[in-house]
Amino acid sequence: MAGRVEGKVAFISGAARGQGRAHAVRLAEEGADIIAFDVAGPVPAQGAPAATPEDLAETIRLVEKLDRRIIATRADAREPEAVTALLADGVAQLGRLDIVVANAGIQGIPGSVAETSASDWQAVLDTNLSGVYNTVKPAIPHLIAGGGGGSITIISSSIALKLVPGLAPYGAAKSGLIGLMKTLALELAAHSIRVNSIHPTTVQTPMLINDVNFRLFRPDLDDPTLEDVEPVYRSLNALPVPWVEPSDIANALLFLASDEARYITGITLPVDAGYALK
Repeated sequence: MAGRVEGKVAFISGAARGQGRAHAVRLAEEGADIIAFDVAGPVPAQGAPAATPEDLAETIRLVEKLDRRIIATRADAREPEAVTALLADGVAQLGRLDIVVANAGIQGIPGSVAETSASDWQAVLDTNLSGVYNTVKPAIPHLIAGGGGGSITIISSSIALKLVPGLAPYGAAKSGLIGLMKTLALELAAHSIRVNSIHPTTVQTPMLINDVNFRLFRPDLDDPTLEDVEPVYRSLNALPVPWVEPSDIANALLFLASDEARYITGITLPVDAGYALK
């Protein structure tokens, strides 16, 4: 069924590549126009190669290729004034807001809690928890003003459902998003605004496929490769796959944003190949 979000406008953070780009393209394929942002550069305690302005430009190209409008800019989710301003500009140009996707996040520097510096801890929470708040909060008045309800989806992680050692700031932030999501779902239900979270397992993006993670998952090797870590990634999931694709998460996001999910709110939706079951 084509056109599942036809005529709607979506606001997406972290849209330069990976899951964020997949969300923008998938929603555009189904008729939505896009307001998007990404820091598109390094941030403290990133833990993976940074996105670039060229990545964000490619997202713009892919959405425009689908004959949809996109207003995209570089901005940091840690800076609420910047996010509020770019969203207001996007809504002024596109005329409405219906869908919010709080996707931006960083991995952090792997290590035990005892090894994690206070600055690295704060850097992850600033992006992965406060950055989601900074994305969602300014969207609420626009959604309410539209009068037709709406959808907010927070991209959390399967690690929020089953914690792992070595990624305490990431796990703490992603777990905190569940509390934020459920609170928002209760607060906004009277306006028919639905709020849910998606919890992906390992996803084949630069956030997973990088040397930092290779060393985290194969500390027994001096210079591990993707071939070395793929069996470890596969062992995390109940289904026999090492990772899922960004499109798998985008398809779940599309469902939650569409009218097909009009009575679904306050849920934690795993797209995790059975990770949380093991």
